Amino acid sequence: MSTESEPPSEKPVTAIVDVFVDTTKIEDVVNELCRLDRVEEVYEVTGEFDIATVISSRNIEDFRDFLKNKIMKIPGIKSVVSSIVLTSDKGPRSDRKQ
Repeated sequence: MSTESEPPSEKPVTAIVDVFVDTTKIEDVVNELCRLDRVEEVYEVTGEFDIATVISSRNIEDFRDFLKNKIMKIPGIKSVVSSIVLTSDKGPRSDRKQ
């Protein structure tokens, strides 16, 4: 994670991006997402969304650009819902000291 002295625009960003997909294109969308370097994890899920992803970016501007110019340009993606991770309490990205 970043230090407190970094300006907000320079802090690394981890986001959970849920993706709504045209169901006839789900396989193609999954393959395209897996090819993108900032997409660290891709899950086909049940429920409200079709795909859940974990994305890492250098900063918030980089995330915005990646979402707008890479993710949203993939044919078959209808829309996305993004959640910026504030802290990670458990797991491989955990901020907690073990």
